[in-house]
Parts: sequence; structure tokens; C-alpha cells
Amino acid sequence: MGREALIRGYLTGRSTITLRARAHVEEFGKNRNRIVVTEIPYQQTRDAIEEKIADLVNEDRIKGISAIRNESDLKEPVRLILELKRDADPDVVLNQLYQFSPLQTSFSLIFLALVDGKPRILSFKNMLEEFLRHRMAVIRRRTQHLLQKARSRKHTLEGLLVALANIDEVIRIIRSSKSQAEAKERLCQLQAPAALLERALGADGFAALQEERGVSDTYGLSPVQADAILRLTLGQLVNLEQEKLAGEHRELLARIGEFKRILSSDAGIRALIRQELVEVADRHADERRTEISGEAGDIRDMAELITEATMVVTISRAGYVKRTAADTYRAQRRGGKGLTGARTDEEDPIEHLFVASTHDWLLVFTTLGKVFSLRVFELPELARDAKGRALVNLLEFEAGEKVADCRAVSGFEDPDQFLLLATRGGIVKKTALEQYRRRRTKGLIAVKLREGDELVDAVIARPGDEVVLATAKGMAIRFPESDARPMGRDTSGVRGIKLGSGDRLVGMVVADPAATLLTVCANGYGKRTPFGAGTPLSGPPPDESASGDAEPGEAETDDGESEVSEGDGTSSGMRYRTQHRGGKGVRDIKATNRNGEVVSVVSVGDEDQVLMMTARGKIQRVNVKEIKSIGRNTQGVRIMRLDDGDSLAAVVPVPPGETEEADAVVPPPGA
Repeated sequence: MGREALIRGYLTGRSTITLRARAHVEEFGKNRNRIVVTEIPYQQTRDAIEEKIADLVNEDRIKGISAIRNESDLKEPVRLILELKRDADPDVVLNQLYQFSPLQTSFSLIFLALVDGKPRILSFKNMLEEFLRHRMAVIRRRTQHLLQKARSRKHTLEGLLVALANIDEVIRIIRSSKSQAEAKERLCQLQAPAALLERALGADGFAALQEERGVSDTYGLSPVQADAILRLTLGQLVNLEQEKLAGEHRELLARIGEFKRILSSDAGIRALIRQELVEVADRHADERRTEISGEAGDIRDMAELITEATMVVTISRAGYVKRTAADTYRAQRRGGKGLTGARTDEEDPIEHLFVASTHDWLLVFTTLGKVFSLRVFELPELARDAKGRALVNLLEFEAGEKVADCRAVSGFEDPDQFLLLATRGGIVKKTALEQYRRRRTKGLIAVKLREGDELVDAVIARPGDEVVLATAKGMAIRFPESDARPMGRDTSGVRGIKLGSGDRLVGMVVADPAATLLTVCANGYGKRTPFGAGTPLSGPPPDESASGDAEPGEAETDDGESEVSEGDGTSSGMRYRTQHRGGKGVRDIKATNRNGEVVSVVSVGDEDQVLMMTARGKIQRVNVKEIKSIGRNTQGVRIMRLDDGDSLAAVVPVPPGETEEADAVVPPPGA
């Protein structure tokens, strides 16, 4: 896995490569997947891998596997079947297996060799050069040894052939000698004529003899040749044996000539090395069984295996969570009834809905003031109308702990990003986002909640941003984020808006002068109002006392708010002016009996789309331009037609790039 490790090893002589099992995903049954492992890393065994995976499943470190089977046989030496649960993501489970089990291992490379008797770590090129130098030395010594043996045997054969050519004289000397020593001495004194030797050895053999011993009329026998003659048996005197010895002599002459040619130059030795390597390749080489992949093997971030896509994430009041592809929901005209987005009932309505990338981090804030983090792709991906999976199976909640709010973030690296939290009681707290980087199984402390209060919203703010807080009774306040100083995670915050009797905070957005604030009410009505440019503030921000009960800044009461009819374009009714935090704010929408209370606010542009979900799980995707942009102190228009007894629960914008053209449908009557 990964070519960089190989390149580093080839260049430096040391590296660590990652080996990964060969596996693929198959479909079986109805909407079920299984992982089939067909090859395992070097030095690993099937039984050890199967046992390790079973331990990981039993320890709940890998949660998506329902069954493990070993179907290996003679035809398929490795075949491990890992059946997955219905809601498990195969890519996630496979990456967990690579991370925690021996299906992926590391293997160390070190090009260590003895060079001139000393150990050295070599690059791959140096290793090849030293290998060739070593092979040349080996082949030179081997060839010299073979040449010496061939010459020795040739010398012996020359004596035997001379004896056979002059056999009568040889027999006479042996028979007249009293001992073998005397016979050997007398044979060494025997001088054979040159003509006899030429007839016995042949022209080539006699020429080689003259090259070695010089030109002479007679040639004697050496002690070695005399010993060989004395060891001759009578059976070797037949003509067939003589021809055999002559043939061996001619073969030795050819081999000696080849050995001399090899030793005459380095090119000859290199040619022999190449010939031997080609023979080895022809005898042993087959198709490469190990694939060299360009993908990095050490995947520290599981998102590397996950295709980035936009998902709609929903969480019900009872804590059931799921993700569904955003393109499942087609855009409709405002006022439609929407599609079924989740199988719910009256006891478990949808409470949280947002759109996020599969690579985003999901920060889950709980009623106990803690925050848990997990990746969006770790959530179960289910059908549009599925109920979801209990969030307590993914996170370690305490007894009685429930989800208060969720926020999707793309990362924690930017030091200018702050997480701004808002509670139902109108308290806000600003903390650097990087303080939420740590991931603990039991969660981190996010905010100290006051008795009876709970978290309702969280946004990402940067220096210079302004935020808008909205209440259930239709009030809103806009103030600079700098009015709330940065605090640590384990703090309670300061007052953001002063609530009226029976009122509560329902949402918070970052103000965008080029966008509009979409406010939706429980009965399916809503409207858009431009944020407008903020107005400069005079005087210092309110004092942030330890209790958080800051003095209110500029504010308008309900009695002091001027009534503005629909379509009124006056500046006072068409924007949200900047105030100091802690005031009562201005009227955002009329929370009448027709509208119901405000349930959510979002910042949107004309080209955006939003997803709206009801308490009974219906989701509608609407083009924002279908919703009229009007003044603040108005009732708005119908944006979603609800069934009897149903109510709007949440509204979120669809990220840029995921919007689609609305279907050409006729708006329902009265919309």
C-alpha cells in the first residue's frame, strides 16, 4: 500500500511498507453486504486473523459485523466471510479491519549487506551494484576453479591416451618391475615421440600440449600420469574405452577454451551473470501476486476510504439517528406536503435535522452540557423512510442523558473559528473551536448549564461576525460576536437576549448582509427578511459579570415596536439593526394563532434550497426564491402544508453544489 514507502526504501535503504489483505464486498440476501477476504498478508495465518476479528467484534471495537465464517478449502486456500449488519457501511467496517486486525500489517525493509567485510546499509541502486560485484567475484573464482579441475583432468587423460597408444612398452615396463614404486619411476623415465603423442591426442590436443609444455621431439610422463596408468584395468584397454577417453579429452579442451574466454574480460563474466538470471526467471517466474497500490496504506483518517457526499442527518426526540443522501429529496414548490422522511410516531417526533458532508465531524451536545464527536459517515445510512438507529449505541450516554443539539463542522484547525452556544434561557457562550478537538468516549464538558436551562443551538463564528438570536414568541436580537468574550469549555456564558414572560430561545444564526433570515413557525408559515448592514454601536459592550446577568444594551420592547405590513419596504421594517447583547431585541415575525410559535431560523440566499421536516417525519425540499422576502413585523406566507395534528420541527439549508432545479409542478391552491 503506497509507493512512497517503496521509493523511500529504494533511495535510503530503510523503510516500512504496509501489506494489506485482498478483500471485496459482495451483496447477499436483501439489502445485506458481506466482506470476502481472499488473500492475507505475508507471514499471517487464516486462523489467527479469524480469531483476532472475533475478539474485536466481541469487544465491540468493530460493531458492523454480525457473523464470521471460514470457507477456505483446497480450491480457495483463503476465503473468510464477514457478514455485515444491515445498517453497517462496508467501507467503514473494512477500514476498521485494516486498522485493528492483522488484515493490514507493516513490514520493515533494510538493505543491509557486507561490503568488503563490513556491514553497510545500501540504496537499491548500490545494492544492485554490490550484488553484481559480488556475482562477478563469485563467477571468477568459480570459473578459475573449474578451469583448474579441467586442466588437471586433461593432464591425466593425456597420460592415459599416451599409454594406450604405446601399450606394449607400458606393459613390458610394468611386468619387469619388482614393485609399483619401481614401475612408476620407470614410467616417468619413458620418453614418448612427438609423432606418437600427436596420433594419440589429435591435432588440437597435441597443439594444446605444445602450448603448455613447449615444442620438443619427445615428451615424458608426469608422476600423476604414471599413477593413472598404474590404475588402469584390463577392461579399459578395449577400443571402446579408448574412444571414450578421447571424446572426454576433446570435451575438456572445449570447456577449457570457454573458461579462458570468460576469464579474459569482465564483459564475459557479465554475460554469464545475465544468462544465469534469465534461466532463473524462465524456471521460476510467474505473474506478480502482490499488487503495488498507489493508495497510502497507513490510513489514520477513516474518511480517506469514504466518498464525500452530502447527507441529510435526522435525530428524533427519542434519540434515533440516521443519514440519507441529500439527493433523495427532490425540490418542490412551497406549500407542498413533502415526502416521508422518517418513520415516526406521535411519541417520537423529529427534533434535529441538518445537512452535512460525510467527511464532517458531528458535535453532539447533550442535556448534561457535554459534547460528543463522531464522523458523519459513522452514522447508519438508511432509507428515506427508515426510523434510524438509537444514538446510545454509538455514544456512551449516562443515565437520563439526551441529545440537546448537534452541529456539523468540517474541521478544528482554523484558530479564528469559535463555537458560539446558545441556551433556551437566552445565554450565549463563545469558545475556540479547537478546544473541542479531543475525542473522548465519555464526552467533553461543553458548557455549564444553569438549573432548568438547556442547549438549543450552536454556530461557528469568526472575528467580525454578527449573530442573530430568535425566540419562540417572534423576537430577535442582532449583536457582534465580540460582545461575548472567549471562554473555556467548562463555563456557563453570558446573557445574549432578555426574554419576555413565557418566551424561550429557539435558534441562532450568523448574520450575512447579502442574505436573508428565513423564519419558520410551527403551523407551516414563515417568511424571509433581509439582514441588512449592521449599524455602528455606541458605547462599550455590556459588562460580563460572573453571573452573566449583563445590563441590556439598546433594545425595543413589544410596545415600542412599530407595526409593518407585508411588503412594507421601510428601513425599520426590512432589516435587523445591530444592538448590544442582553437586550429584548426587535420583532422578527408575528407569532399569531395562525402561525404558531417560531421553531427555527436559518440564513439563506435567493439561489439556495432548504429542507424542512415535520414532527411526524415528512421532509420537503424547497427553493428559497419561492418564499417571499418581506418585512420583519409580519405574519409571512405558507411554506409547507401540514397534516392535521402535525407541526414543523426543523429547517436547514442545503449546501452549495447540492441544489437542484425545482420540479415543474403546479402550486397547491391557496399556497
